[in-house]
Amino acid sequence: MRMALALQLNGTMGLHDVMQPAIELADGFVMYNFLAEVFVSQQKATSKYKDAYDAYYPGGQLPRTGEIFRQPNLARTMRIIADADAAAFKKSGDRKAAIQAGRDAFYKGDIARRIGAAMERDGGLMRYEDLAKYKGKVEAPAMTSVFGYQVCKAGFWSQGPAMLMALNIAEAAGIATMEPGSAPYLHTVAEAIKLAFDDRNMYFGDPDFATVPMKGLLSKDYAAQRAKQIGPRASLEHRFGNPWAFEGRARTTPQFTPHMLKAPPKPTADTTAIEVVDKDGNLFSCTPSSGWMLGGAYIAGDTGVPMSNRLTVFDLDPESPNVLMPGKRPRTTLSPSMVLKDGQPYLAIGTPGGDNQDQQIMNVLLRVLAFNQPLQAAIEAPRINSNHFHGSFGIKKDEPGVLEIEDRVPQAVRDDLTARGHKLDVLGPFAVSTGIVATGVVPGSGTLRGGADVRRERYIFGW
Repeated sequence: MRMALALQLNGTMGLHDVMQPAIELADGFVMYNFLAEVFVSQQKATSKYKDAYDAYYPGGQLPRTGEIFRQPNLARTMRIIADADAAAFKKSGDRKAAIQAGRDAFYKGDIARRIGAAMERDGGLMRYEDLAKYKGKVEAPAMTSVFGYQVCKAGFWSQGPAMLMALNIAEAAGIATMEPGSAPYLHTVAEAIKLAFDDRNMYFGDPDFATVPMKGLLSKDYAAQRAKQIGPRASLEHRFGNPWAFEGRARTTPQFTPHMLKAPPKPTADTTAIEVVDKDGNLFSCTPSSGWMLGGAYIAGDTGVPMSNRLTVFDLDPESPNVLMPGKRPRTTLSPSMVLKDGQPYLAIGTPGGDNQDQQIMNVLLRVLAFNQPLQAAIEAPRINSNHFHGSFGIKKDEPGVLEIEDRVPQAVRDDLTARGHKLDVLGPFAVSTGIVATGVVPGSGTLRGGADVRRERYIFGW
């Protein structure tokens, strides 16, 4: 329903109209192979939740590729929301008020009561009152300027600013003077990511609850200091910086050191990304996720609504800025992106991939922003992905020095990176876990463009 808020504030259509394609998909879509394979692997895990199992495995049967897959309960829930919008608009003619009526149908009506009742029955913590008092809000983006562009991300309750930091570090390290795809280039990208994401784990948390040195973390002087830490060899240590020295105020928080957990891991995934540009050049970027099947999906009663799994990202260490607290947002990996050129819309870009998201977006953005490469070529270029820092899910696993790299990177470059100390995990030609989609406006001509990754079922279309 966050997208309903965006529609309410900035859109031109009604909720009833924009929900129709989603309702049609809930009524039935052709099952595709990637999703069918997920259903096969997760049948046992999902069986522990009866409502989810009945929704995803009706009659205990596996959905098969090519068959029509239906979600009647979800379709009914969405129709209730859409019909509330339509009825309110017919009565008042006020588009924004009608959208609010649709939102209220979800958060304050019978849908929310049934969600709360199901959660209480199944031992969950959410109640009707939690939904009824929830209200989304609009915040200013985190932003940095690199290579003559302004890059915008969600705030420090997300991992988004880590990409801004990594871009700042790479720029300060002279990445624009290097040959894209060369060993020095890939080494610099990897080391910048490691430095930024170690800071992500130490300092990021919901600013409504945690004191985050946001100014220091995004400081160009701080980035220059961190860039000096990139040596000729790959670091195998976690190197946490001190952004408080660039914050302009004294540190008021305890020192938190990220670490692995001893609890057994739990499977997590997956996400998608939607990027839109309209005829007027307006950009939209979102990264919908949660309600995953992997590890067992949970659907709240007969609503058809899969509930979020994002509480797994919280820390339980009381000194962490991302420690679990009521009403607090977990430091999510979801990370939509927008880029401006001279203050004007330029690019919306995003991808699924958890901790990989901002790394993969950075891989593409560097080629586009610093080297002016064509968008689709930048998306298809060979990629790297660091596993060095502590991950966001499960046991917060780290793999110091481990760098995933696609085998289209020439052997000589891989040998050079190995000699520098990187522990290469060589993947297939398009095998990094990602699925970039991007769309935007060509400066000067004002024409629209887009690109889509071959690494997943991604596509781009216009009308």
